[in-house]
Amino acid sequence: MTDSSTTSDSSTTSDNPLLNNTEMEKPSISEYEQVKTIDLKNPVIAGVLTWLVPGLGHYYQGRIAKAILFFFCIVPTFCVGCVLGSGADVGLARNVYYSWRFQDKRLFFIPQACLAIAAIPAGIQAFQVNSGHPPLFGSFMAPPQVEDKYGNLTGVPPTLTEIVRKRHFLFELGTYITVIAGLMNLLVIFDAVDGPLVYRPEKKEDKENDVD
Repeated sequence: MTDSSTTSDSSTTSDNPLLNNTEMEKPSISEYEQVKTIDLKNPVIAGVLTWLVPGLGHYYQGRIAKAILFFFCIVPTFCVGCVLGSGADVGLARNVYYSWRFQDKRLFFIPQACLAIAAIPAGIQAFQVNSGHPPLFGSFMAPPQVEDKYGNLTGVPPTLTEIVRKRHFLFELGTYITVIAGLMNLLVIFDAVDGPLVYRPEKKEDKENDVD
């Protein structure tokens, strides 16, 4: 009895292809196929949009959660830094400006320029002042007044020394905060262009080859 029942069960299992497929040959999913891919669309456009407005490139790619996160982390941070560098007696956002003059080479502007809201107005203001024209937005992000190598004053009053004296440590603190915001957006631009960093496990074949 036992032998006949065992034989019949084994024959039934072998004759039924459905049971063989479900029980004997379970489909395996590659570890690489488990990694979720993200459509970056046009990475160049995404990078430029992110430079213009933090998170806009991610919104363009359909990554809404990251777009909201980056926007509300970077833009308010930059605005706080601008407020700290502002004052009724010095003007608005005087710690964010472009200058490559004899006594004022503003290296802090390089990371600040990773945000278009800093690079574009400050660039326009510097171009206007260096061309001998009055600034378009008053003293907003205008290069401060300094003395060139010929003894002539260039820029928009007051001088950089007077701005620092009037704003005290707030001028430098605001500068560092705007620099941090710019560097944060630089990382966000990289994320929009190249996508997130994804861990890809090694293939088993590679591991076996290493052992051999």
